[in-house]
Amino acid sequence: MAIFTDRMGRELSPSEALPKIKNRFYNYWLDFELMLLRWVGHIPFHTVRNLFYMLAGIQIGPKTVIHMGARFFQPRNIKIGEGTIVGDHIFLDGRAQLTIGRHVDIASEVMIYNSEHDLEKDDFGSLEAPVEIGDYVFIGPRAIILPGVKIGKGAIVAAGAVVTKSVQDYEIVGGVPARNIGERKNKDLHYRLGRARLFQ
Repeated sequence: MAIFTDRMGRELSPSEALPKIKNRFYNYWLDFELMLLRWVGHIPFHTVRNLFYMLAGIQIGPKTVIHMGARFFQPRNIKIGEGTIVGDHIFLDGRAQLTIGRHVDIASEVMIYNSEHDLEKDDFGSLEAPVEIGDYVFIGPRAIILPGVKIGKGAIVAAGAVVTKSVQDYEIVGGVPARNIGERKNKDLHYRLGRARLFQ
């Protein structure tokens, strides 16, 4: 009878099992940390929330606001630039690198993923790929960004879009899956986003 087996029932030697045991304990700690961050997400003060998020490893630029109800995965791989406003009840995935630029406006309930299941693997394992969102991007409510996507400077993602491939600078995309529906005419972008709502 095997002492150690993996989730597929394959027998493991002690040397094979040790890294998996360490990883399991790391994931227990990560689950606890993510639970704490969910609680922090309900504190009605931007500066207090940002402080806790930065302590968890998220890099947050000056004058950036993350509204209430945000959820994260692997916060240490998330970087958000200056003057960005992130809407309420967003999900930011840091299992691979997630980089959000400066003066980006992300609406409510957007989900940004950089890990997904590999449907062809025998163990249904994961595929990870970084996501990069350029400066001055606008992402509409309830849009979903999938792994490996790069959204260029000044691009617009319409509400409810599912973005499965990269978006060019100033391109406007919408639909499921997202496709080109236009181009942003103003390419001289230097605005600053307005004041974020208090207690949100």
